Amino acid sequence: MSRSTTIKEAIKKWEEKHPEKDISQTIEVGLQFQFPPIEKMDNSLGILHKCEKLSLSTNMIEKVSGIGTLKNLKILSLGRNYIKNFTGLEPLGDTLRELWISYNFVEKLKGVNCLKNLRVLYMSNNLVKEWTEFNKLQELQNLEELLFVGNPLYESVDVETWKAEASKRLPNLRKLDGEPVVREE
Repeated sequence: MSRSTTIKEAIKKWEEKHPEKDISQTIEVGLQFQFPPIEKMDNSLGILHKCEKLSLSTNMIEKVSGIGTLKNLKILSLGRNYIKNFTGLEPLGDTLRELWISYNFVEKLKGVNCLKNLRVLYMSNNLVKEWTEFNKLQELQNLEELLFVGNPLYESVDVETWKAEASKRLPNLRKLDGEPVVREE
């Protein structure tokens, strides 16, 4: 197999594809579907000064890093990678509003609490098995939308039990697995 694409190489490809744009001033940057895939995030991402939405989905990234200077980032798409945990997201604690991390290998939600302003969390098809892990989402006071289908915990109960239990544990939730949360008064 050929070696992986670096962030620097992916940025260069992006710039070649968008010669009329300055990547440091661009609001939305897509570095997804790289071939060969990106395996490591690094400080080369620091050039994305104005970036509000960054997509690194469909690569082979194992851990989050190199995002410490992305002070404007509101949406981070990391779906379809090899990510196992929330470590590395701490620098985005105040700014990140949406995290798309479906189709990864997240089993434990330790560290998710740093994302104080997170409103949307798409984390379907991961490996969360326990309600004790799910309960860590209670620390996200602003969380309004959650996609959780395809996790072992979701699969372990019937759909009605899942909806009732998840919405009871996350009282601020407005949307669960793509459907509005209906609460009994």
